[in-house]
Amino acid sequence: MSRHVVLHYHLFKNAGTSLDRILQQNFGDKWLTREFPPNGGDNSALVAEWIAGTPEAIAYSSHTMLGPVPGVDDVEIIPVILLRDPVERIRSAYRFERNQDADTWGAQLAKEHDFEGYVKARLERKGDRQCRNFQTERLASLVPGDAPELERATKALETIHAQGVVGLVDDFDGFLARLGKRLKPHYPDFAGESVRANASAEKGREPLDPSLLSMLVESNALDLEILDYARALTEKKSVPAS
Repeated sequence: MSRHVVLHYHLFKNAGTSLDRILQQNFGDKWLTREFPPNGGDNSALVAEWIAGTPEAIAYSSHTMLGPVPGVDDVEIIPVILLRDPVERIRSAYRFERNQDADTWGAQLAKEHDFEGYVKARLERKGDRQCRNFQTERLASLVPGDAPELERATKALETIHAQGVVGLVDDFDGFLARLGKRLKPHYPDFAGESVRANASAEKGREPLDPSLLSMLVESNALDLEILDYARALTEKKSVPAS
């Protein structure tokens, strides 16, 4: 392969901004970010065109990549993704949207409601996955088809694990260490020093009563399974040979 590039699947409130900061610090203007239209649930071809059309770039990041990990001639793509406890991710999303200077529906909702009201409104809204197995849905989008969502999400994790690096927000430093090892044959000077960017304040954490916690756990049962599976993968991760 003539090129080796990092492709960051940036999931909302999963420490992706911190990872992007690290990639940008290491690669400068060879780190690129872009968002894509849904394209019927598979915009992989558009992502491949982006990578092929920017031959000097090394690292790419997007919130909106859907479909299989793209293939590009003479390019080894190293996909990376960070996952998080779904309840903590939703709590962080609420804090972020509550403080966000934006007029989006989510930001308005967070400003008008306490955490319980925010969660219930999002769960009741048709098609809204922000508080319901969000990570499972995003992973499953990498494996189009009619198989159950959890099965497709698991296969996507296995693909990323085999080709790149799966990480956990609660083990961010461990993720950076594995990423550094994965990139060392190609980018020996890569430095994965931990930074936290765009982190919502932990002060004033909204209390969770048992019924709300139960609702969140039930609504995110698949995400919890995916998290456990990802944790198992990271614990036995071996670094591919260069």
